[in-house]
Amino acid sequence: MNNNPIGIFDSGIGGLTVAKEIVRQLPGESLIYLGDTARVPYGPRSKEVITKYAMELVNFLLGKKVKCLVVACNTISAVALPEIIKVSPVPVIGVVEPAVKKAVQVTKNKKVGIIGTQGTIQSKAYEEKIKSLDPNIQVFSAGCPLFVPLAEEGLHQHAVAKLVAEDYLNELIAADIDTLVLGCTHYPLLLETIAETMGPNVALVDSAEPTAEELKKILQERKLLSGNKNPNYEFYVTDAPERVYKVAKHFFGREMKNKLKKVTLPS
Repeated sequence: MNNNPIGIFDSGIGGLTVAKEIVRQLPGESLIYLGDTARVPYGPRSKEVITKYAMELVNFLLGKKVKCLVVACNTISAVALPEIIKVSPVPVIGVVEPAVKKAVQVTKNKKVGIIGTQGTIQSKAYEEKIKSLDPNIQVFSAGCPLFVPLAEEGLHQHAVAKLVAEDYLNELIAADIDTLVLGCTHYPLLLETIAETMGPNVALVDSAEPTAEELKKILQERKLLSGNKNPNYEFYVTDAPERVYKVAKHFFGREMKNKLKKVTLPS
């Protein structure tokens, strides 16, 4: 048994979708969440810069004595996970592998689509992992950079989101995929718009549920599960304009106004 908190981090507040699912599946666990809202999005940045930023987030959480790290950001998981694992004294879980396993199980026609930020798509992390599990699966990818700011700005149900979705997803519809992986933790906020655009015959795979399941399994195996009856949740962001409070509520499903604390990370 270990009552230390789980550390969860993301380039912004999209990772709150993963935190919310972890709370649902592991209600006795304390959490510390860190979102780099001052520097979001990470997608267009170089591998070196993404890795540097990720290490700053990791060091902050390790300083809080977390027992496990959840990289609730697809871009960081795709680009910097091996480097994080190398330096971390605690178990590290990314969001790519759990989502890939789920997609491979779900697809019937072996045509899987991936949507994500530029960094995630260019890394080919999803494609390589899918092919390693089933080389017969065809993978079709599309970068959707505007989805992150649309979600961050609370415009996920705006008419502009629908137009952008139609433009981004057109080629995936034409490819006749039957499974679409939402390769960014911000994208579940656009779930309705994406589902409407893709149609009823395409299964959407969100990384939150399989990631929480993987975390639960690792905590059980390593005897790290908590016996907390009153778990504690701490939320930190590197910048906290008014919109962050508003959108964080959508991601986490509860009021965040007095819970988000602003921190400055040492570089």
